[in-house]
Amino acid sequence: MADSKLKDPKLIAITSGKGGTGKSSISYGIGYTLAKQGNRTLIIELDFGLRCLDIMFGMNGNVKYDLGNVLKDHMQILDAVTRVPSASNLEILCAPKDPFMTVTAKQVVEICRSVRKYYDFIIIDTGAGISSHVFDIVEQANLILVVTTPDPICIRDATMMSDEFYTRGNKRQRLLINKVSAEAIKSHMIRNLDEIIDTVGIQLLGVIPDDLMLKESTGKGQTLPVDAPSLEAFDAISRRLTGEHVPLVIR
Repeated sequence: MADSKLKDPKLIAITSGKGGTGKSSISYGIGYTLAKQGNRTLIIELDFGLRCLDIMFGMNGNVKYDLGNVLKDHMQILDAVTRVPSASNLEILCAPKDPFMTVTAKQVVEICRSVRKYYDFIIIDTGAGISSHVFDIVEQANLILVVTTPDPICIRDATMMSDEFYTRGNKRQRLLINKVSAEAIKSHMIRNLDEIIDTVGIQLLGVIPDDLMLKESTGKGQTLPVDAPSLEAFDAISRRLTGEHVPLVIR
């Protein structure tokens, strides 16, 4: 499932039209596997109301600075990032502790521009929802990863989001389908993954299985086990982002 049309997707926005799709877990998984593959990677957390990356990476209480220090105190980005102990090539810039703080698209552009040369990949974990604020920020990315699940409401919201990007002339989109299992597809009355892809109208980049190991690991701040089905999926997605031909395998 390699995609020859992915051209230098250095700045990647991971977004969804609805909360609860697992967007932050995907940011965690892709960031972790990109770093483990030798890529210098930064995750910028913009979901201000649901700050969670520090917990996912087992760093709860050990993050001294965050995006709030950059926006409010004018701290340099590289001074505010925190290195992830489990992946030496990975750093995170957590969302502010103040859930009411806001960031503009212009500020995101300046932040990414100032540190772009220090990283192979910058992942933006956006806030969920369909709003002009989210669209303005996400449109700055080289590649937009739209996340959905087999749930019909999530599929509809992903379709609306993708349609708006196309209306704005942005075709740099790929689809990630999360929380996939035979039971999930059957319970939501979706015949198969092709139906989801056709409905949303974006080329598929990867499928992440519904994985209890992922939920337990991110909730406890533990490294994802090597036999976790989701880790295999994240690894494959990351390799596709770097240009490798990796077949799509659904477990």
